Amino acid sequence: MAEIAVPDGSWTFNGDILRVVPGSDKDVHDLRKTLGEVVVPRDAIAGVAFEPARKGGHLRLRLRKGADPLSDVAAGALTAPADPYRLSIPKTRTGAAEYFADEVRDTLVVYQTPAAPCEDYLLPGPDVPISATAGDGTAIFDGERVRLEWTGFAGTEKEKAGPQEYPLSDVSGVEWKPQSGMGYGTLRFRIKGEGPAQQPQKDLRCVSWGIQRFGGATALVAAAVLARIPRDVPELPPLPPGADDVHDAVLRRLAELGELHRSGVLTDEEFALAKQAVIRRLQQS
Repeated sequence: MAEIAVPDGSWTFNGDILRVVPGSDKDVHDLRKTLGEVVVPRDAIAGVAFEPARKGGHLRLRLRKGADPLSDVAAGALTAPADPYRLSIPKTRTGAAEYFADEVRDTLVVYQTPAAPCEDYLLPGPDVPISATAGDGTAIFDGERVRLEWTGFAGTEKEKAGPQEYPLSDVSGVEWKPQSGMGYGTLRFRIKGEGPAQQPQKDLRCVSWGIQRFGGATALVAAAVLARIPRDVPELPPLPPGADDVHDAVLRRLAELGELHRSGVLTDEEFALAKQAVIRRLQQS
């Protein structure tokens, strides 16, 4: 078990799942608070790293492409402080953050977690019903239908057209991008059989905003819809017989070494060498 808790939130990893919980500190971004706790299965993790900085640093979790609808729809644009997979680390906890990253990386090696894109989402996406208001509209998704209602900031075209509603079966995709520079932030739904996108202020499939950087919880609405658009999933080959037993035995040995290191029986150098030897034997088996 590896765990780190700081004002920005807490991450806990038990070898099977990494539990991400946002902090209650006033500086924690509202989007992360709205999303709440996220449970990330081990097979969804592509990597983890501690990135040092002058006042501490950040733990950053990278997920496999196709594993998480929020990561896919944000496409790297959901940056700090709104990124739920980035944890701000104070200077006094940098050692604990480095140890946490090492524990997760070692486990990924033991279980030989694949790096290829996932064929299906391993995270379910935000809970529904969910809604978000930003700029000229409110996007509402109940799990079956997407509804767009316009605010007082909507342009004439949207006001005349009135609220728009699309069954999920008609939605072929969803696009989200934050506000940047002079451009608008947008949450846009692609509807089967409809023509090319118009300007955000005129597009009846699009909520747009020009002030809020991330548009409130619009990225979460986008992820909730994307997670529920059907995807074709091919059948995966079974694991080799006994593979889980070997991995479990190695993981238990690494846990034992970690306890010996924390209790002072093993020095840092001895611990590192022992871990490398265990992992090397796994790779050669």
